[in-house]
Amino acid sequence: MKSMGEMLLNKNSQSEIVIGNTALVRAMIESNTRVVTSYPGSPMPETAEAIRSIPKDKRPFYFEFSTNEKVATEIAFGASVNGHLSTVFFKSVGLNVAADSFVQLGLMKLTGGMVVVIGDDPGANSSQNEQDNRHFAHLSYIPVFEPSNPQEVYEYYKKAAKLSKDKEMPVILRLATHVCHAKQKVNFSKYIPKDFDKTPKFSSEDENYVPITSKVFPMKRRALRRLKEVKDHVKDINLNKFIDNNNSKKGIITMGVPYLSLRDVLEDIDDKPDILKLGIIYPLSEDQIIKFLKEHKEVKILEELDNVLEKDIKVIAFENNINVNIIGKTDLEDWINEYTPDKVFNVMKRTWPNIFNEQEYYQFESPVENRPAQLCPGCGHRSAFYAIKKAISDKDITVADIGCHTLGFLPPYEMGEVLLSMGHSTSTGTGLSLFNDERKVLAFLGDSTMFHAGLPGIVNAVFNDHNLTLVIMENGTTAMTGHQSHPGSGENFNEEVAPIKIKEMLEGMGVKNVYKIDTYAQSKLTEIVKKAVSEKGFNVVIATHPCMLKFTREARKKGAYKDNKARIDQKTCEQIHECVKDFGCPSFSIDQNGVVKVNDDLCIGDGSCIQTCPVNAIGVKQRGNK
Repeated sequence: MKSMGEMLLNKNSQSEIVIGNTALVRAMIESNTRVVTSYPGSPMPETAEAIRSIPKDKRPFYFEFSTNEKVATEIAFGASVNGHLSTVFFKSVGLNVAADSFVQLGLMKLTGGMVVVIGDDPGANSSQNEQDNRHFAHLSYIPVFEPSNPQEVYEYYKKAAKLSKDKEMPVILRLATHVCHAKQKVNFSKYIPKDFDKTPKFSSEDENYVPITSKVFPMKRRALRRLKEVKDHVKDINLNKFIDNNNSKKGIITMGVPYLSLRDVLEDIDDKPDILKLGIIYPLSEDQIIKFLKEHKEVKILEELDNVLEKDIKVIAFENNINVNIIGKTDLEDWINEYTPDKVFNVMKRTWPNIFNEQEYYQFESPVENRPAQLCPGCGHRSAFYAIKKAISDKDITVADIGCHTLGFLPPYEMGEVLLSMGHSTSTGTGLSLFNDERKVLAFLGDSTMFHAGLPGIVNAVFNDHNLTLVIMENGTTAMTGHQSHPGSGENFNEEVAPIKIKEMLEGMGVKNVYKIDTYAQSKLTEIVKKAVSEKGFNVVIATHPCMLKFTREARKKGAYKDNKARIDQKTCEQIHECVKDFGCPSFSIDQNGVVKVNDDLCIGDGSCIQTCPVNAIGVKQRGNK
């Protein structure tokens, strides 16, 4: 059996069962992409893992995890204007970070071509919102391709790359979570490597890359001309599909995941509407849409999240004086959540109840109760929250940030009362500290997030001498998205590097008081935070402990993992339940008689729980090496 790396580099045509993110990498390779950049974030991390499966010395393109999405976009841009086909990929809200540079891309001449792959997240499966990034396409004059399954991910990327190179313009490949993670047998073409021309192509003599006032308007006119050229040739790119069900009364225009769900819903429907499935969702193919609208009396626009297509198609109908009933979103719920088959059935039932009221679409009922997200057993953040909560009062204000430690908002810790975006906590905490002499402000920030977007807020707090305490939750990795490295990890995607030491960096930036303590030293951490919040001005507490999920996995691989388990001395235990109610390790549970039990399948034997018991009833029993 071929490994993933061997499959991705196989020069022969082949068919393989892969997820969308893996199919994307094969498409990059076949397209002879030369530079790929990213910042980790769901639903896209598996793309990088597929790249990692290819040995560095055989990898046909350069890849890096950049410090954030803006930097990743700028590196891909720089490579493109130097003549190399480039790609940047990140999650939905990552585009917000990249936006300052991203919105300029449509103005530029991208000599090598550039594909921007966005993992949008309807349903907010792993994001703080459901933002619909199709709006950015209109803002930046950039075409958008939207596949509905892994086969289309592969095909659409190749066509997007070709269009981008031919037109020397950026192209967006928009993937939804279900497309990234869907699994399908994908038919791959031959891979024909090409000689890599390393000759620098960048020239400011032949092309302007500085959008100052006198240059902006010619650049914008070119962006609009290129977009019109794409619009005029959408039909030739051949990604839109017409499904003829011989229904002149009813039609549906849709795309992506809603199209797949619609196919499921229509299986047992006799009077099936015609379907126009769009592969290019911006700019729209007006000729195809005009023809479809004229051939039907009613047309439903079926799209996830916002009514982007609906508005564009209604404009087309109005400007061409087409007498058709266009049905868009009719209910508040139409704007929310993923368009899974059950969701699409309910949408269609509201649209045409005479067709869809004859059956009830089956919905699975979960046999298990809801289980809230929680920190892993042994997580250093748990010890940090447990200790810090003892150092502050109930009236003090705590500010959350993005990362595993966001879960501190949940019981029993209930820390982190406000959250905006990655790296916001210091700045938001600063605002909360103004005109505030009564309530201490404590902000939390992960080490990876600090490097990503937290440094400007820290600089500002130093510069303006603000009054708050920042707790940096240092675990040495980008844990929430799959343990990717960051500048403090001592390695990047490709090799070991010297780590940027956070304490020394902060001191070099002018932070006068920087404390560092392992989170497992809970009583000492409590005392340090008490001291920090009592001081005037800006100070930092680095609460450090390695991510235990990553640590134990690596220890198991080395054969060095000690399979110890926590044990409760029931004779000593007074059923105070602090280990469960206040510390909150998921390895502990309380039975109906109030007896504390340890789940050996969850316990990693790290011992962080021992010091939480006021009567010393917790110990660790060694069970040998594993």
